[in-house]
Amino acid sequence: MEKEFVFGHQNPDTDAIGTAIAFSYLQNKLGYNTEAVALGEPNDETAYALKKFGFEAPRVIKKAAPEVNAVMLVDHNEPQQSVSDIDKVKVTHVVDHHRIMNFNTADPLYYRAEPMGCTSTIVWKMFNENGIEIPEKLAGLMLSAIISDTLLLKSPTTTDDDKKAVEALAKIANVDYKEYGLVMLKAGTNISDKSEEELIDLDAKSFALNGHNVRVAQINVVDLPEALERKDAFLKAMEASSNDNGYDMFMLLITNILDSDSEALVVGSDETKELFEKAFDKKLNDSEVKLPGVVSRKKQVVPPLTEAFEG
Repeated sequence: MEKEFVFGHQNPDTDAIGTAIAFSYLQNKLGYNTEAVALGEPNDETAYALKKFGFEAPRVIKKAAPEVNAVMLVDHNEPQQSVSDIDKVKVTHVVDHHRIMNFNTADPLYYRAEPMGCTSTIVWKMFNENGIEIPEKLAGLMLSAIISDTLLLKSPTTTDDDKKAVEALAKIANVDYKEYGLVMLKAGTNISDKSEEELIDLDAKSFALNGHNVRVAQINVVDLPEALERKDAFLKAMEASSNDNGYDMFMLLITNILDSDSEALVVGSDETKELFEKAFDKKLNDSEVKLPGVVSRKKQVVPPLTEAFEG
């Protein structure tokens, strides 16, 4: 059987990388020939989880077509978030927990989308449905993905299935998920040794909203005031990135993982800034706004932006 790649989105997080590894393992057990790869280097949080459970980071690819004819996608479906030559390969499987947008194929495929807090929760269910045992180390990596995406089950995206998966996977991995989860999340909050340009690209996704190219980045911290001391430098980096890449609006969500509050920095035209203010019913003050309780890009940021831009 021809080999297929399995990968998550660009600027991969712990879900994108961890779930690619888990889904590749599952598909190989089901008779496919797959390799988990990545569309970028792991961030600090993901690197911590990989090392903790004894995994090497998947190799990074820039294009898929030179090596394979078909691919499987996890944790994304939108083409602009995928490999650069996604239009040159056949997509045979998708497992995702996001909105479906601008996605189409020439042939039928396996597509599973559920409104879970994490894609790894869906894959956990698939292991159970197929009666395939999850190895201890892989359970730890899948657990890490769910902790990351749900902010230790505190995100509003968290479902009962996510909670069940965390408890089951923690038992297999033989870890205290609350203790481990906080350490893992904190491992991803050290921003002092990174430039503003690096930080705004670590966890960023582009969205096509009614003809506008909107970039939404997020960084997690434990000290929000300290992060905002770099506000001017962040805004300058966001402006430069927008000019270089044609973004009509760039939003940076800075989230305190300890109290689940965020502040947003926004650059863009007067039109897109007005649409942002409409989306959140809040006024920007010097390109900044407080967003208490907002932690999820998928559930609390993209839907109101989509409604405002397309309304």
